[in-house]
Amino acid sequence: MQNSTQTVDSVFLFIVAISVALLAGITITMIYFVLRYSRSRNPEAENVPDNHLLEIVWVVIPLLIVLAMFYSGWKGFRFMRTVPANAMPVKAIGQMWRWDFVYENGRTSDELVVPVGRPVQLLITSRDVLHSLFIPAFRIKEDAVPGRQTYLWFLPDSPGVYDLFCSEYCGQGHSSMITRVRAVPAAEFAVWYRREDKQPAAGLDGAALLQKKGCLACHSVDGSKKIGPTFKALFGSKVLVTTAGQEREINADEEYLRRSVVDPQADLVKGFPPVMPQQKDSLSAEELAAIVEYLKGLK
Repeated sequence: MQNSTQTVDSVFLFIVAISVALLAGITITMIYFVLRYSRSRNPEAENVPDNHLLEIVWVVIPLLIVLAMFYSGWKGFRFMRTVPANAMPVKAIGQMWRWDFVYENGRTSDELVVPVGRPVQLLITSRDVLHSLFIPAFRIKEDAVPGRQTYLWFLPDSPGVYDLFCSEYCGQGHSSMITRVRAVPAAEFAVWYRREDKQPAAGLDGAALLQKKGCLACHSVDGSKKIGPTFKALFGSKVLVTTAGQEREINADEEYLRRSVVDPQADLVKGFPPVMPQQKDSLSAEELAAIVEYLKGLK
């Protein structure tokens, strides 16, 4: 089965071949005219009569070339927008500055794991601003738009690890919005797909969750300044926030930590932009508890 890589490459090479041929033809013609009709060879100007056949040729041939390039591109576009019936659907959700992938059985992952030999359809959206999902190895790119679902598909035809990143500038942490596509044999994928993705609450690592969920792209744990306030010594401190348009000082207790994660727009910390999306649908109760416990221990 043909994949998107072959389709895009064939269109690209076809257009490049035509462009190179035109460049060579035009350059040779220019050199010929410079030599053939130079002043030394033609000291007196001559009247060149009309040539209707020549005029028709130089209109029809470029038209046919343009139509050929259009047809090649249209054929490739139609192929890439027609999803195979047996494609595996995966939701791809972008937010500043990470990707989440949700499978049909409810399993979530921060990297895209796919089986070799089966088409994959990505159902793409965004939780906050405009992003763009780009996998260079498969020559595919599609915008992730808040409140709207777009799609694309590709066929991983060999095992490997490939880069996946955002190609639409989405803020200060844009360059860190990168993850991987991991194409594995079908048997290995089946084992991964069925494996339980949850750990018991006691085994959850708050520090690892902060890294996995992309929190450390905006917040630091060592006091350094980033887009959002630092987590260092946050618990128990006094925080100046704006709540419902009113500025107030509150104590950063456990309730505040939970509320700031689940509904970050409720209390906006003064001096920081209100760009953090709500995490209600991204964290389980156990994960939230583990993160809060970790934040409480940061001194």
